[in-house]
Amino acid sequence: MNAPLDDSTPHKPSNFLRGIIDRDLEQGTYASRRWAGTPGDAQHQLSGQPDPAKVRTRFPPEPNGYLHVGHAKSICLNFGLARDYGGVCHMRFDDTNPEKEEQEYVDSILDSVKWLGFGWQSNFNGQQQDHLYYASNYFDFMYRAAEALIGAGLAYVDEQTPEEMRANRGDFTTPGKDSPFRSRTPEQNLARFREMRDGQHADGSMVLRAKIDMAAPNINLRDPAIYRIRRATHHNTGDKWCIYPMYTFAHPIEDALEQITHSICTLEFEDQRPFYDWLLDRLAELGLLQQPTPKQYEFARLNLTYVITSKRKLKQLVDEGTVEGWDDPRMPTIVGLRRRGYTPEAIQLFCERIGVTKADSWIDYSTLDIALRDDLENKAHRGMAVLDPVKLVLNNWDEVFSNGHLEPCALPALPHPPEGTESPVRHFTLGKEVWIEREDFEEVPPKGYKRLFPGNKVRLKGGYVIECTGCAKDADGRVIEVHATVVPDTKSGTPGADSVKVKAAITWVGVADGVAAEVRLYDRLFTDAQPDAGGKDFLASLNPDSKKVVTAFVEPSLAQAAPDQKFQFERHGYFVADRKDHVAGKPVFNRVTGLKDSWGK
Repeated sequence: MNAPLDDSTPHKPSNFLRGIIDRDLEQGTYASRRWAGTPGDAQHQLSGQPDPAKVRTRFPPEPNGYLHVGHAKSICLNFGLARDYGGVCHMRFDDTNPEKEEQEYVDSILDSVKWLGFGWQSNFNGQQQDHLYYASNYFDFMYRAAEALIGAGLAYVDEQTPEEMRANRGDFTTPGKDSPFRSRTPEQNLARFREMRDGQHADGSMVLRAKIDMAAPNINLRDPAIYRIRRATHHNTGDKWCIYPMYTFAHPIEDALEQITHSICTLEFEDQRPFYDWLLDRLAELGLLQQPTPKQYEFARLNLTYVITSKRKLKQLVDEGTVEGWDDPRMPTIVGLRRRGYTPEAIQLFCERIGVTKADSWIDYSTLDIALRDDLENKAHRGMAVLDPVKLVLNNWDEVFSNGHLEPCALPALPHPPEGTESPVRHFTLGKEVWIEREDFEEVPPKGYKRLFPGNKVRLKGGYVIECTGCAKDADGRVIEVHATVVPDTKSGTPGADSVKVKAAITWVGVADGVAAEVRLYDRLFTDAQPDAGGKDFLASLNPDSKKVVTAFVEPSLAQAAPDQKFQFERHGYFVADRKDHVAGKPVFNRVTGLKDSWGK
């Protein structure tokens, strides 16, 4: 477990949540609470004596899809707060909806949290504690809690149709109407609830509702449903249950059983907080939970431009084949960001920079790319790649050198290595033929053009100075070869010495040792900065150029890349060896981002 903060521990940037935690620690809000498992629940998985963390947060995803960049903000926030305060963050699955949840999603969520750099283990007095939990492991307790509410006259079984319940709920200006079943006795409700449990009634035919106030200004307090009938096999409990708790009922109970101190949610749960408090207060009064109970706090969710984060819409993109799976590099899922080439450090840096507030706002996508560039600038090895190749022939090569000569060349892989270290060196060869970018030659150059055109000199980066002499074209007038000569040094007569001054250097890859590679040029999936805002059809703004595939040539050091290894292709941007398709001898690279933001242009 991380050590508590002291004067020698650097504090993270302040936000309102840190202020709340600082206040609670100063006042000892949760200091008197003793963790000894759940009262009266010997089988509860939390029984025992785990670490007495003063700050206990949780990350509680529902396993009904893959995590996305918005979840990354919540992960960094909850695990980061626990880390910084020497506390514990629980990894918990809110798996109360068996119809949409799968083990595949459970596995992917655990993998994504680990990849982002966080874990759910703690160590107290040499004892390791694993804080991985499932809401479904609490179903027995939740059922007893529901029966206790019924017995206290605080819950009832309602047999209205969903349409009748909706109509009788009222709206923001009209109070709701009591259900005709609201006046049943606790004994009658208990018998009916047990019939629900025993499978004697059809799915959707009745629900258990909390009995609060049908005239409450907050509609969420108008007798919310807390249990429903669903005959579905659960990924964890199988077919043991045919009734399942509603999320709004299960979530506060989970927090209380795990003795969470600060339950941090996004703003859409703000209106649910009164029910969160009502439920925990009632269960504490009934002796089922300890005081003090957890408190819920809300922060603004991440709104990132050119991105959608609705799980339903992301699943639609996958199911309809618009993208090539949950890990398609254009997807905002964590597995997609990982395959695209984003690093855990960049995502953590991004989340730290955007901060935590209660005010909704939009964050420009370029902020994420800036964090990536800052992370990779001094980490990603450099290399030369030609993405739109045309052949350059050095016509006097065999006169200057012996026939077939290959000149060894070398450049540093890291221009700015860590202090006290030397940069690794990458090696390649220069011969009579090389590949250059098609845009590096203009037969009739525009004003200010400094690269290859007839009569102009440039340096091949890491190699010699050359002078362009012309080009060859095919029958359609397209340039198929650029011709040049190696320029001798004006003093020594040797090729390309530094005394020959030029205004430009161009990147290149030797034909002799360059390797063909598939390069996937990814861009933003949508052309609209807010593709689904205001009820818009997000499919209408799909970017037709979000993926382009080219055959490029890369220098030998890039061809030896390991899957998931990041590089800066000089002049082009940051690329990653695809973690699924890249193999030795058949390199596949994904573009992560350019060297600067060019989307606006």
